[in-house]
Amino acid sequence: MKLNKLYIALTLTTLPLCTMAAGLDRSGQSISAFLQSGNYAEAGISILDPTVKGKDNNNNKVGDMGDNYVFATAAVKIQATDKISLGLIYDQPYGADAQYAVDGSDFASSTEGTSVKVKTNNITTLLGYQPTENWNFYAGPVWQTVEADISLRGAAYSRSNYNIQVDQKEAYGWAAGFAYSKPEIALKAAVTYRSEIKHNATSHESSAYTRGNILVNEIQAVTPQSVNIDLQTGISLNTLVFANLRWVHWDQFVVSPTHLGQLGQDLISYSDDQYSATVGTSHKFNSKWAATAAVGYDSGAGNPVTTLGPTEGYWSLGLGAQYSPAENYFIQAGVKYFWLGDATAQTGGKPVGEFTDNHAIGYGMKIGYKF
Repeated sequence: MKLNKLYIALTLTTLPLCTMAAGLDRSGQSISAFLQSGNYAEAGISILDPTVKGKDNNNNKVGDMGDNYVFATAAVKIQATDKISLGLIYDQPYGADAQYAVDGSDFASSTEGTSVKVKTNNITTLLGYQPTENWNFYAGPVWQTVEADISLRGAAYSRSNYNIQVDQKEAYGWAAGFAYSKPEIALKAAVTYRSEIKHNATSHESSAYTRGNILVNEIQAVTPQSVNIDLQTGISLNTLVFANLRWVHWDQFVVSPTHLGQLGQDLISYSDDQYSATVGTSHKFNSKWAATAAVGYDSGAGNPVTTLGPTEGYWSLGLGAQYSPAENYFIQAGVKYFWLGDATAQTGGKPVGEFTDNHAIGYGMKIGYKF
């Protein structure tokens, strides 16, 4: 089952990233671009449109609090020699976007609703060593920043009118893994570990109890360690199947700013690890067109959950298409529908709302180029 170059270009890159996952997880931290043969570059953009509604403890309706968000990815891989490869991967792995409406619920005051903006940037540098044509061992440092702007309003937060801004601060971790490939049957298998990254940043806190003063404190947050397993193989001349498995160590994850902790609350807390899986198939129709279908599952990171993202895991269905005007480059587009898991929202260890029957739609586009 000898596969041509176009078919091999499909491998591990077929469906653009448009994802929603447990905790603050967003991008899935794929290194698929680094596993491409030869010299390769790609850039992608994804948009997620969630609808997350519920009721508070007083049975008041809570309107859609899930803000749309956009995140980008980019990567370059250089095959420096037959045995040495270099890679640079950019993504935005963690984040949160939420805006509660002024609707009389326990998540809003008379003039403002709870608002959440958390953003990260991540650059992974990889050095790969290929002792044979089938094996690839790789490792490298990871640079990451985190920033946040959060306002908590309403009875769910004891009407504290709490605000926190976290300055962008860089921190470092590392990634390592290995891959096995057999190009003649489009077989690839890769295992990638990412370390936790400890952030020590400066926070600016205020509330109804600080009498207009802004409290400047140090805050610590640890983005979690994770493992990705990527598998694929050709099953016929024009068809391959693939799977992505991911574990993220959210268990015992807590972010507790100094002043908010004095008010008896955590900003973010998760109780369980996240397990997720995506399985699917890709089919090449002709020299220019190919398509992908995939189903996904995410366990969530425990229930009850934080009010900053009150869902517990999901099931998903995704469809994607690839157009290759020439053998060395392609354009991909994809869409995913997410059935979001029901969740109980909590603050200070106490349930404050129920969020049920919610969903999200993700859209993605990616351009890849071999040179």
